[in-house]
Amino acid sequence: MFLALTACGGAEPGLQNPGGIEVQGASEPDAPSNPERNAYFGDLHVHTGLSFDAYLGNVRTLPEDAYRFARGETITHANGMSVRLAGPPLDFVAVTDHAEYLGAMREANDPARRLSKDPLAAGLFSQDPAEANAAFFRVLARYRAKDMPDGFMAPDVVDRAWTLVQEAAERYNQPGEFTTFVGYEFTSEPGGLNLHRNVLFRSAIVPEFPFAALDSEDPEDLWRKMEAWRDAGADALAIPHNSNGSDGIMFELKRRNDEPMTAEYAALRMRNEPLVEITQVKGTSDTHPILSPNDEWADFELMEKRVGSNGDVTNFHGSYVREALKDGLVLQETEGFNPFRFGFVGSSDTHNSAPGSVEEANYFSKAGVVDGTAELRSSVPPDHANTWPDGTPNSREAVKPYQSWSSAGLVGVWAESNTRDAIFRALRRKETFATTGPRIQVRFFAGYDLADETGAVPDRIDLLDARGVPMGGDLVHMPGKVPAFFVWSLRDPSSAFLQRAQIVKGWVEDGHSREQVFDVACSDGGMVDPETFRCPDNAATVDLATCQPTPFKGDVALRTLWQDPTFKPDQRAFYYVRILENPTCRWSTWDAIRNGTPPNPTLHRTIQERAWSSPIWYEPVRP
Repeated sequence: MFLALTACGGAEPGLQNPGGIEVQGASEPDAPSNPERNAYFGDLHVHTGLSFDAYLGNVRTLPEDAYRFARGETITHANGMSVRLAGPPLDFVAVTDHAEYLGAMREANDPARRLSKDPLAAGLFSQDPAEANAAFFRVLARYRAKDMPDGFMAPDVVDRAWTLVQEAAERYNQPGEFTTFVGYEFTSEPGGLNLHRNVLFRSAIVPEFPFAALDSEDPEDLWRKMEAWRDAGADALAIPHNSNGSDGIMFELKRRNDEPMTAEYAALRMRNEPLVEITQVKGTSDTHPILSPNDEWADFELMEKRVGSNGDVTNFHGSYVREALKDGLVLQETEGFNPFRFGFVGSSDTHNSAPGSVEEANYFSKAGVVDGTAELRSSVPPDHANTWPDGTPNSREAVKPYQSWSSAGLVGVWAESNTRDAIFRALRRKETFATTGPRIQVRFFAGYDLADETGAVPDRIDLLDARGVPMGGDLVHMPGKVPAFFVWSLRDPSSAFLQRAQIVKGWVEDGHSREQVFDVACSDGGMVDPETFRCPDNAATVDLATCQPTPFKGDVALRTLWQDPTFKPDQRAFYYVRILENPTCRWSTWDAIRNGTPPNPTLHRTIQERAWSSPIWYEPVRP
């Protein structure tokens, strides 16, 4: 049962709080707090059996199971096997089931619910694989045609599922120990293209129903709805994901109604969408070799298929975050506004109720029975063979996208405490970083007097805060001074050692955007070449028979104070950190080793796990 919350002006219509539970947020119980901020790791993109596609993949676990998994407990996979995290528990999680047809497939499989009598449900859960498969494709065709029966979005169906989401979040939220957020996914697919966003609420004050893509596919309408929620007391932010599979529309340079962007539009977008998900199971959205041909590490966990349709991505511009950041700089120069001032997060997009299931050696993929075995995800030879046939399709040629999927990612935040309010404020101010799975810590500051008189950078964060700005911030030009950038990173003790720290710079020159990648800190005592701006190769490799890395290579931590050798005070720019680990085995190689067969010859056998800081923007002051 929902109870409407009462504010000083009376009941706020449409805002709910399950069971009269005390609202978490500003009124959270006291929790251990560190003014210098701790690194907390979480997953803000998690689907359970309440999502229509997960349920059709035989996923029967629910939000409470997702929270149990995140805490280190064992749950049951759709295949029937037991799964759990190999590493430590997460610090925070949001369950973000699809708002569209939320809970409907679960009710269609319940004889006590009227949806089970709907003709569309006939055969959907049959024990006969052929009948179930035919029914599945009938549902898929109706879904893509936006022709689902009204009963699948009936208010009482959505209400029961939305209640489960909220109640589980309240039950498992433990300020100071483990934080949960109420959330959902806005799954917009205009023309079959991806404009998906996750919506995250600051507290237990949430709307009566999610605003779904069935209400409008235009994210601008979602942002305006979020403005109304915020005015009524339900603060929220949206996080777009899988721009890499959007075929250029996620960061297109016009509004969805074909009107030009305006300063009001940019402000609306940034108030409601300050972050972007840069890595997850469906690949990396940092950049692409076509867009960044001089970045040797751009060819990393690329998924070049459209989300949902498996068609080829043909428009890379508008599909990747770095290019969007550069476009934002040009818009700031030419139009006076920037709708792409994003901070970075990573998350998993698990559809197995398994937040944080991003460990390469413990990979069980994303979508229940659909990709739950090594053969289904093309990491072992087909038909139980011992070798790969000639003409094995690569990821772009494959009928299904699963072999190109990643064991990624996680979001890190720098927050004073492990509470909803502190973590949400860190997300809002973009003091966030993304990783492909390892819990690599990254700190990034910019300023003009970060070092003391001896040239040393203080360890005290309060001094760095006083002298500069952290990731996510703006650094304004100071006459006669050149900014310095402080980079610090610490390895995940359960993962590989660190190989190098880099700074990615974007800037505007003669009306056009430019980019450059600088190595700024090298492992193993190496020094950056002053001409190429590259570290020497530390010769770290992997034994592909065992996945054991080269011993005694790489560093536990990397730390440096760097100044941009190409800095020009009148050039608007952004800077962000990228940390690279030593090479390790990709999940597909681990699958092959366990199977006793060679790895898929079309896939990378090793990867370099990585982390990205949110950017810092340099703003020139001009007459």
